[in-house]
Amino acid sequence: MSASRPLALVTGARRGIGRACGEALAAAGFDIAATDLVLDEAAEDAARAFSAAGAVVAFFEHDIAKVSSHAALVASVAERFGRLDCLVNNAGRGVAVRGDLLDLEPVNFDAVINVNLRGSLFLTQAAARAMLAAAPIGHPRSIITITSVSAEMVSPDRAEYCVSKAGLSMAMKAFTVRLAPAGIAVFEVRPGIIRTDMTAPAAGRYDEAIAGGLVPAGRWGEAADVGSIVAGLASGRFAFATGSVIAADGALSTPRL
Repeated sequence: MSASRPLALVTGARRGIGRACGEALAAAGFDIAATDLVLDEAAEDAARAFSAAGAVVAFFEHDIAKVSSHAALVASVAERFGRLDCLVNNAGRGVAVRGDLLDLEPVNFDAVINVNLRGSLFLTQAAARAMLAAAPIGHPRSIITITSVSAEMVSPDRAEYCVSKAGLSMAMKAFTVRLAPAGIAVFEVRPGIIRTDMTAPAAGRYDEAIAGGLVPAGRWGEAADVGSIVAGLASGRFAFATGSVIAADGALSTPRL
């Protein structure tokens, strides 16, 4: 690892949006600490892609829902790389089953909240503590959280997902204010309909909705669309815009008549 290269910790980085964020950050000059639930062939392939873009890479097997493990993860990243300049909160999960809000089971609610909201909030806390404890060493620092248009746009058949993303959005507002005096910028990126493994089961329905005008841009979003935004925010060029929410949705969430 070159001492001059900043380090980004990207959660859920073996596929989809997380992998695209890792690739974009690697191409932008970051080394990459990546996490995912399993270290399989997909993780190995992602690591090769990050390396091909110029990064020194380390993958860590980690379950963001296990809050007690967060301090050890951050310590392992610090031991391996000696710094932490950017956290990308990408890891998340969808609902166990879509259905009537009146039938929502507490166990399904908890499963989504524990990953998307509780896990991301407390990993941000652990990363922020590490950033604050270390002296800045020549690169802008940032925390970038992938939420969703569902932080604002409601889907009653997956209310627990919407609640998790809305709560995470507010958590990032709180971190924005807490960390601004230290020069750590906090951003929220809200993807819309992005072509990933998570959206694949509903691809036909989304194809019809996009063709019908749901997305003014007239196309699916790609994971790389989100990755390029994240890399730009991590660059430091938008540091004074800390607290901003960026819609990565082809104008899906723009109010219209």
